[in-house]
Amino acid sequence: MHFSDVHLTGTDDLLQGVADATGHLERALAGLEASGARPAALVFTGDIADTGNQDAYRRIRAAVGPVAHRLGAKVLWLMGNHDDRATFRRELLGQQNPDLSPIDQVHTFGGLRVISLDTTVPGQHHGRIGQQQLDWLRQELASPAPQGTILAMHHPPLPSVVEQAVTCELLDQRALADVIRGSDVRTILAGHIHHTSFGTFAGIPVSVATASSYTQDLTMTQGGMRTEDANQGYNLVHVYEDTILHSVVPIGHGPQMDFVTPTESARRLAEQGIIRRRRRTQEQ
Repeated sequence: MHFSDVHLTGTDDLLQGVADATGHLERALAGLEASGARPAALVFTGDIADTGNQDAYRRIRAAVGPVAHRLGAKVLWLMGNHDDRATFRRELLGQQNPDLSPIDQVHTFGGLRVISLDTTVPGQHHGRIGQQQLDWLRQELASPAPQGTILAMHHPPLPSVVEQAVTCELLDQRALADVIRGSDVRTILAGHIHHTSFGTFAGIPVSVATASSYTQDLTMTQGGMRTEDANQGYNLVHVYEDTILHSVVPIGHGPQMDFVTPTESARRLAEQGIIRRRRRTQEQ
């Protein structure tokens, strides 16, 4: 499961007096758990806390931890430009003497490798990946993983239809492209821009998850920008042997139009002589 831009505060205050970031996250987690899905990981691609406040990190840990435990899922925390590295390290990674170096990590799920890359520049909204990080990434990718690699980061290596996003983009993208082009990276997960987006970078599919806190209104007059407390969501990421599927899940429900139980669905398929053989997948 791919979440991004949670923007929790240290209190129950609404973001800008409007958006209930905590409530949106809790509803998303409740819906996920009720669905019966059993993901391998919950991946949060940055902006965990709205201002890097330690209480915000404690609140999200309290909200996500029990759900992840019941699902049997690992939680992958990534830095965003709103996060504070020292507090992030201490509260989410359990490091007692945190430093301010970039937080880059490698996780494995069977034969699948997930590399999280810290694209943040402290005190800035734009992103950049340092030369030492690129050298480290090149070394990691030198040995392919049996089921390939997913690269997760906060700043997407894509343009945005919101013109002001140019001030917040990932800089020096060519250097990253030179490292990952031709590697076993199968997809890139990102966030940051508060709206769902898909594209390719260095020939690799990129999936940008919308925010769970608040979103960009893409019907705003071109050249302008307007955020809204609507259309929040997260993504399902199904990793198959021959493809990776990204599915957008809105938070909340509209009026119900039809309902078919799993039992009834199976009966209808059997009635038509259809036997469904599930493709091997690792839900993430």
